[in-house]
Amino acid sequence: MNDVARLAGVSHQTVSRVLNGHPNVRHQTRLRVRAAIEELGYRPNRAARALVTGRSQLIGVVAQNSTLYGPSSLLGAFELAATARGFVVSVRRVRELDGASIAAAVEHHRDQRVDGIVAITPTAAADAALARVPAGVPLVTVDGDPSRDAALVTVDQEAGARAATRHLLDAGHRTVWHVSGPPDWFDAAGRVRGWRRALEEAGAEVPPVSPGDWSAEAGYRAGQLLARMPEVTAVFAANDHQALGILRAMAERGRSVPGEVSIVGFDDVPEAAFFTPPLTTVRPDFDAVAARTLELLLDRISGEPAGPATRTVTPLLVPRASVAAPHA
Repeated sequence: MNDVARLAGVSHQTVSRVLNGHPNVRHQTRLRVRAAIEELGYRPNRAARALVTGRSQLIGVVAQNSTLYGPSSLLGAFELAATARGFVVSVRRVRELDGASIAAAVEHHRDQRVDGIVAITPTAAADAALARVPAGVPLVTVDGDPSRDAALVTVDQEAGARAATRHLLDAGHRTVWHVSGPPDWFDAAGRVRGWRRALEEAGAEVPPVSPGDWSAEAGYRAGQLLARMPEVTAVFAANDHQALGILRAMAERGRSVPGEVSIVGFDDVPEAAFFTPPLTTVRPDFDAVAARTLELLLDRISGEPAGPATRTVTPLLVPRASVAAPHA
């Protein structure tokens, strides 16, 4: 590190700040240091640094082994954010979000001497396991139980669902039907609450929830039933994949979207703009969730928590062509 400092014409402390991603370094200085690092072939010795600082610069992540768009997008965004700050991310994927699997993943990370742990655990069973993690372990939960007194970063699911439902009501629909996600997911429960609250605030009838999971198949099955009900003119799907299944069911039944039925999804998957018709949906800001998760974890690692223990990111409604006024 001293060799890098001499070649770049800066102090040892400046090299350290560049290596740690500290924002308080001039752009030109950062470029000189990076050039010196490349010329000398310098690579930080993490083991030696850990002995000096007591920090491993390693963050453990517990996540479900899943291709679901939301959790996988969040994980990718967090890895990029942590890497930019000089951390290495170790991901421990679990097959099921059950208590035993989560506990084993946490212990694996503790054995690695990680500086802190992020748990992407959106189900009740997984969240209960995290409540047993020793208090001295820096831990941040993403999309966990909003009622639990713990460090948490979450998308405001209720706000997103209310916005989706109000958008349909504002288009002139008398009520909105909902195809939900799995009942043990906090995200799904929050979206149900937001949908119901929007209807109640508008004085609209609250139809029964059509239960589902996060798959297009579940949306298709629910859509087959909804398509047979002429009173159904507006549907809020718990995610975009369900909305895709509902679109197919409506098409097979000869009910046009948005001519006869309007549909709104949630997640804004990259394909949503290319559905037929392009899907109105709710977009969570996964980059913002990742950034706030990292900030909160670094607060916990430093031992000087700043700000609220729960940090919420409000999603954005993205209007497209799948919503229109109902037929007179």
